[in-house]
Amino acid sequence: MTSQPEPGPRLTDPVHLHPRPPFPEQEQDHPGSTEAMDPRPDHGEDSYRGHGLLLDRRALVTGGDSGIGRAVCLAFAREGADVVFTHLPEEAAEAEETARLVREAGRTAVSVACDIRDEEQCTALVGRTVDALGGIDLLVNNAAYQMSQPDGIEAITTEQFDRVMKTNLYGMFWLTKAALAHMPRGGSVVNTTSVQGYQPSPHLLDYAMTKSAIISFTQGLAQMLAERGIRVNAVAPGPVWTPLIPATMPDPTEFGEQSPLGRPAQPAELAPVFVFLASAHASCITGEIVNATGGTPLP
Repeated sequence: MTSQPEPGPRLTDPVHLHPRPPFPEQEQDHPGSTEAMDPRPDHGEDSYRGHGLLLDRRALVTGGDSGIGRAVCLAFAREGADVVFTHLPEEAAEAEETARLVREAGRTAVSVACDIRDEEQCTALVGRTVDALGGIDLLVNNAAYQMSQPDGIEAITTEQFDRVMKTNLYGMFWLTKAALAHMPRGGSVVNTTSVQGYQPSPHLLDYAMTKSAIISFTQGLAQMLAERGIRVNAVAPGPVWTPLIPATMPDPTEFGEQSPLGRPAQPAELAPVFVFLASAHASCITGEIVNATGGTPLP
Protein backbone atom coordinates (compact mmCIF):
# COMPACT_ATOMS: atom_id res chain seq x y z
CA MET A 1 0.00 0.00 0.00
CA THR A 2 1.45 3.37 -1.05
CA SER A 3 1.99 5.78 1.82
CA GLN A 4 0.35 9.17 1.56
CA PRO A 5 2.41 12.37 1.78
CA GLU A 6 2.16 14.49 4.87
CA PRO A 7 -0.45 17.24 4.53
CA GLY A 8 0.91 20.64 3.59
CA PRO A 9 0.36 23.85 5.50
CA ARG A 10 -3.20 25.02 5.81
CA LEU A 11 -4.37 27.71 3.45
CA THR A 12 -4.53 31.17 4.96
CA ASP A 13 -7.19 33.76 4.23
CA PRO A 14 -5.28 36.97 3.32
CA VAL A 15 -8.26 39.12 4.22
CA HIS A 16 -8.29 38.01 7.86
CA LEU A 17 -4.66 36.92 8.31
CA HIS A 18 -3.72 40.14 10.14
CA PRO A 19 -5.61 42.86 12.05
CA ARG A 20 -8.07 44.98 10.13
CA PRO A 21 -9.16 48.56 10.79
CA PRO A 22 -10.59 50.30 12.64
CA PHE A 23 -7.56 50.50 14.93
CA PRO A 24 -7.47 52.24 18.32
CA GLU A 25 -6.83 55.97 18.28
CA GLN A 26 -3.10 56.60 18.62
CA GLU A 27 -0.67 59.38 17.89
CA GLN A 28 3.10 59.47 18.26
CA ASP A 29 5.91 61.91 17.68
CA HIS A 30 8.22 61.13 14.77
CA PRO A 31 9.91 58.67 14.30
CA GLY A 32 7.45 56.62 16.34
CA SER A 33 7.77 53.51 18.50
CA THR A 34 6.95 49.92 17.63
CA GLU A 35 6.18 49.04 21.23
CA ALA A 36 3.61 51.84 21.52
CA MET A 37 1.61 50.70 18.48
CA ASP A 38 -1.75 48.96 18.82
CA PRO A 39 -1.80 46.42 17.29
CA ARG A 40 1.93 45.74 17.40
CA PRO A 41 3.45 45.20 13.93
CA ASP A 42 4.45 41.68 12.90
CA HIS A 43 8.01 41.46 11.52
CA GLY A 44 8.03 37.69 11.17
CA GLU A 45 9.47 37.04 14.63
CA ASP A 46 7.37 33.89 15.07
CA SER A 47 6.64 33.00 11.45
CA TYR A 48 9.60 33.51 9.12
CA ARG A 49 11.51 30.32 8.32
CA GLY A 50 14.75 30.56 6.37
CA HIS A 51 15.93 28.19 3.64
CA GLY A 52 19.53 29.29 3.14
CA LEU A 53 18.68 31.51 0.18
CA LEU A 54 21.21 34.20 1.19
CA LEU A 55 23.84 32.06 2.90
CA ASP A 56 26.94 34.11 3.81
CA ARG A 57 25.77 37.14 1.87
CA ARG A 58 26.81 40.55 3.20
CA ALA A 59 23.91 43.00 3.38
CA LEU A 60 23.53 46.71 4.06
CA VAL A 61 19.97 47.79 4.89
CA THR A 62 18.93 51.38 5.57
CA GLY A 63 16.13 52.09 8.01
CA GLY A 64 16.47 48.69 9.64
CA ASP A 65 15.36 49.67 13.13
CA SER A 66 11.63 49.09 12.60
CA GLY A 67 8.90 48.39 10.07
CA ILE A 68 9.80 46.93 6.70
CA GLY A 69 13.52 47.40 7.41
CA ARG A 70 13.40 45.32 10.58
CA ALA A 71 11.45 42.57 8.81
CA VAL A 72 14.01 42.54 5.98
CA CYS A 73 16.95 42.33 8.42
CA LEU A 74 15.27 39.44 10.25
CA ALA A 75 14.47 37.56 7.04
CA PHE A 76 17.93 38.12 5.54
CA ALA A 77 19.55 36.81 8.72
CA ARG A 78 17.35 33.72 8.83
CA GLU A 79 18.30 33.13 5.20
CA GLY A 80 21.97 33.19 6.22
CA ALA A 81 23.09 36.79 5.62
CA ASP A 82 25.14 39.05 7.86
CA VAL A 83 23.58 42.49 8.19
CA VAL A 84 24.67 46.07 8.75
CA PHE A 85 21.68 48.38 9.14
CA THR A 86 21.09 52.05 9.82
CA HIS A 87 18.90 53.95 12.24
CA LEU A 88 18.54 57.50 13.49
CA PRO A 89 20.21 58.30 16.84
CA GLU A 90 16.81 58.56 18.53
CA GLU A 91 15.94 55.06 17.34
CA ALA A 92 18.73 53.28 19.25
CA ALA A 93 16.36 51.18 21.37
CA GLU A 94 14.43 50.04 18.30
CA ALA A 95 17.70 49.23 16.54
CA GLU A 96 18.87 47.05 19.42
CA GLU A 97 15.78 44.88 19.02
CA THR A 98 16.54 44.40 15.32
CA ALA A 99 20.15 43.51 16.16
CA ARG A 100 18.94 40.98 18.73
CA LEU A 101 16.75 39.26 16.15
CA VAL A 102 19.63 39.04 13.66
CA ARG A 103 22.02 37.63 16.28
CA GLU A 104 19.44 35.10 17.44
CA ALA A 105 19.53 33.80 13.87
CA GLY A 106 23.25 33.19 14.31
CA ARG A 107 24.41 36.01 12.06
CA THR A 108 26.45 39.19 12.49
CA ALA A 109 24.46 42.34 13.23
CA VAL A 110 25.94 45.84 13.16
CA SER A 111 23.63 48.78 13.84
CA VAL A 112 24.87 52.21 12.77
CA ALA A 113 23.37 55.55 13.76
CA CYS A 114 23.47 57.40 10.47
CA ASP A 115 21.75 60.37 8.86
CA ILE A 116 21.77 59.47 5.18
CA ARG A 117 21.00 63.08 4.26
CA ASP A 118 24.75 63.66 4.66
CA GLU A 119 27.05 62.40 1.90
CA GLU A 120 30.03 61.96 4.21
CA GLN A 121 27.99 59.78 6.56
CA CYS A 122 26.85 57.67 3.61
CA THR A 123 30.42 57.16 2.45
CA ALA A 124 31.53 56.30 5.98
CA LEU A 125 28.65 53.85 6.33
CA VAL A 126 29.76 51.92 3.27
CA GLY A 127 33.32 51.84 4.60
CA ARG A 128 32.15 50.57 7.96
CA THR A 129 30.11 47.84 6.26
CA VAL A 130 33.11 46.68 4.26
CA ASP A 131 35.27 46.68 7.39
CA ALA A 132 32.69 44.70 9.38
CA LEU A 133 31.59 42.20 6.74
CA GLY A 134 34.43 42.16 4.22
CA GLY A 135 32.32 43.55 1.38
CA ILE A 136 28.77 44.24 0.23
CA ASP A 137 26.70 41.77 -1.76
CA LEU A 138 23.24 43.19 -1.08
CA LEU A 139 22.11 46.80 -0.68
CA VAL A 140 18.56 47.60 0.43
CA ASN A 141 17.69 51.29 0.15
CA ASN A 142 14.70 51.35 2.46
CA ALA A 143 15.00 54.41 4.74
CA ALA A 144 12.44 57.12 4.04
CA TYR A 145 10.76 60.16 5.55
CA GLN A 146 7.20 61.36 5.10
CA MET A 147 4.91 63.85 6.82
CA SER A 148 1.26 64.25 5.91
CA GLN A 149 0.20 67.79 4.98
CA PRO A 150 -3.57 67.76 4.38
CA ASP A 151 -3.66 71.58 4.11
CA GLY A 152 -2.05 71.59 0.68
CA ILE A 153 1.25 72.51 -0.95
CA GLU A 154 1.37 75.77 1.00
CA ALA A 155 1.83 73.75 4.19
CA ILE A 156 4.94 71.96 2.87
CA THR A 157 7.85 73.99 4.16
CA THR A 158 11.21 74.13 2.43
CA GLU A 159 12.65 72.40 5.49
CA GLN A 160 10.24 69.47 5.11
CA PHE A 161 10.72 69.31 1.35
CA ASP A 162 14.48 69.24 1.75
CA ARG A 163 14.29 66.50 4.39
CA VAL A 164 12.06 64.31 2.24
CA MET A 165 14.20 64.73 -0.87
CA LYS A 166 17.52 64.16 0.86
CA THR A 167 16.37 61.17 2.91
CA ASN A 168 14.50 59.41 0.14
CA LEU A 169 16.62 60.28 -2.90
CA TYR A 170 20.02 61.78 -2.06
CA GLY A 171 20.80 59.09 0.50
CA MET A 172 19.84 56.31 -1.90
CA PHE A 173 21.97 57.85 -4.66
CA TRP A 174 25.05 58.39 -2.46
CA LEU A 175 24.89 54.96 -0.85
CA THR A 176 24.40 53.12 -4.12
CA LYS A 177 27.24 55.00 -5.77
CA ALA A 178 29.61 54.21 -2.89
CA ALA A 179 28.50 50.59 -2.45
CA LEU A 180 28.98 49.66 -6.09
CA ALA A 181 32.75 50.00 -5.72
CA HIS A 182 32.61 46.98 -3.38
CA MET A 183 29.82 44.95 -4.95
CA PRO A 184 30.80 41.82 -6.92
CA ARG A 185 29.11 40.31 -9.93
CA GLY A 186 25.95 38.66 -8.71
CA GLY A 187 25.29 41.49 -6.27
CA SER A 188 21.85 42.98 -5.90
CA VAL A 189 20.28 46.34 -5.09
CA VAL A 190 16.68 46.44 -3.85
CA ASN A 191 14.96 49.79 -3.39
CA THR A 192 11.74 50.56 -1.56
CA THR A 193 9.32 52.64 -3.61
CA SER A 194 5.55 52.80 -2.99
CA VAL A 195 2.06 52.73 -4.41
CA GLN A 196 2.43 56.49 -3.95
CA GLY A 197 4.87 56.49 -6.86
CA TYR A 198 1.99 55.61 -9.18
CA GLN A 199 -1.10 56.88 -7.33
CA PRO A 200 -0.04 59.92 -5.28
CA SER A 201 -2.15 61.00 -2.34
CA PRO A 202 -2.40 64.81 -2.26
CA HIS A 203 -1.47 65.00 1.43
CA LEU A 204 1.79 63.13 0.70
CA LEU A 205 2.76 65.16 -2.36
CA ASP A 206 6.50 65.52 -1.69
CA TYR A 207 6.86 61.92 -0.51
CA ALA A 208 5.03 60.63 -3.60
CA MET A 209 7.37 62.64 -5.83
CA THR A 210 10.36 60.80 -4.39
CA LYS A 211 8.73 57.40 -4.81
CA SER A 212 8.16 58.09 -8.50
CA ALA A 213 11.83 59.07 -8.83
CA ILE A 214 12.89 55.80 -7.16
CA ILE A 215 11.04 53.89 -9.88
CA SER A 216 12.99 55.72 -12.60
CA PHE A 217 16.25 55.33 -10.70
CA THR A 218 15.68 51.58 -10.36
CA GLN A 219 14.84 51.01 -14.00
CA GLY A 220 17.63 53.21 -15.33
CA LEU A 221 20.32 51.86 -13.00
CA ALA A 222 19.32 48.28 -13.80
CA GLN A 223 20.16 48.88 -17.45
CA MET A 224 23.38 50.65 -16.54
CA LEU A 225 24.63 47.80 -14.32
CA ALA A 226 23.41 44.79 -16.31
CA GLU A 227 26.75 44.24 -18.04
CA ARG A 228 28.44 44.32 -14.63
CA GLY A 229 26.25 41.45 -13.44
CA ILE A 230 24.51 43.49 -10.73
CA ARG A 231 20.73 43.42 -10.56
CA VAL A 232 18.58 46.37 -9.44
CA ASN A 233 14.92 46.00 -8.50
CA ALA A 234 12.37 47.66 -6.25
CA VAL A 235 9.36 46.79 -4.11
CA ALA A 236 6.27 49.01 -4.21
CA PRO A 237 4.25 48.45 -1.03
CA GLY A 238 0.76 49.73 -0.46
CA PRO A 239 -0.25 50.66 3.09
CA VAL A 240 1.98 48.94 5.66
CA TRP A 241 1.50 49.05 9.45
CA THR A 242 4.74 50.64 10.73
CA PRO A 243 5.63 53.34 13.31
CA LEU A 244 5.63 55.95 10.54
CA ILE A 245 1.84 55.71 10.39
CA PRO A 246 0.87 56.96 13.87
CA ALA A 247 3.89 59.30 13.76
CA THR A 248 3.08 61.03 10.46
CA MET A 249 -0.61 60.51 9.68
CA PRO A 250 -3.39 62.58 11.30
CA ASP A 251 -5.76 59.63 11.90
CA PRO A 252 -4.47 56.05 11.56
CA THR A 253 -7.67 54.40 12.81
CA GLU A 254 -8.85 53.54 9.29
CA PHE A 255 -5.41 53.06 7.79
CA GLY A 256 -5.32 50.48 4.99
CA GLU A 257 -9.05 49.99 4.63
CA GLN A 258 -8.89 51.37 1.06
CA SER A 259 -6.92 48.38 -0.22
CA PRO A 260 -8.94 45.57 -1.81
CA LEU A 261 -7.91 43.27 1.07
CA GLY A 262 -9.37 45.86 3.43
CA ARG A 263 -6.31 46.10 5.70
CA PRO A 264 -2.70 47.26 5.74
CA ALA A 265 0.10 44.79 5.16
CA GLN A 266 2.33 43.78 8.03
CA PRO A 267 6.10 44.20 7.56
CA ALA A 268 6.48 40.40 7.67
CA GLU A 269 4.44 40.15 4.47
CA LEU A 270 6.88 42.39 2.58
CA ALA A 271 10.17 40.78 3.66
CA PRO A 272 9.86 37.66 1.46
CA VAL A 273 9.67 39.88 -1.63
CA PHE A 274 13.00 41.48 -0.73
CA VAL A 275 14.49 38.04 -0.07
CA PHE A 276 13.36 36.78 -3.46
CA LEU A 277 14.76 39.78 -5.34
CA ALA A 278 18.07 39.51 -3.49
CA SER A 279 18.39 35.77 -4.08
CA ALA A 280 19.60 33.68 -7.02
CA HIS A 281 15.98 32.68 -7.66
CA ALA A 282 15.59 36.12 -9.27
CA SER A 283 18.75 35.80 -11.39
CA CYS A 284 17.05 36.99 -14.59
CA ILE A 285 14.99 39.71 -12.94
CA THR A 286 16.35 43.25 -13.05
CA GLY A 287 14.71 46.62 -13.55
CA GLU A 288 11.44 45.32 -12.13
CA ILE A 289 9.06 46.93 -9.66
CA VAL A 290 7.27 44.27 -7.62
CA ASN A 291 3.92 45.59 -6.44
CA ALA A 292 2.80 44.45 -2.99
CA THR A 293 -0.25 46.66 -2.53
CA GLY A 294 -2.94 44.39 -1.09
CA GLY A 295 -4.68 44.28 -4.45
CA THR A 296 -4.51 47.88 -5.66
CA PRO A 297 -3.71 47.59 -9.40
CA LEU A 298 -0.58 49.37 -10.58
CA PRO A 299 1.27 49.45 -13.93
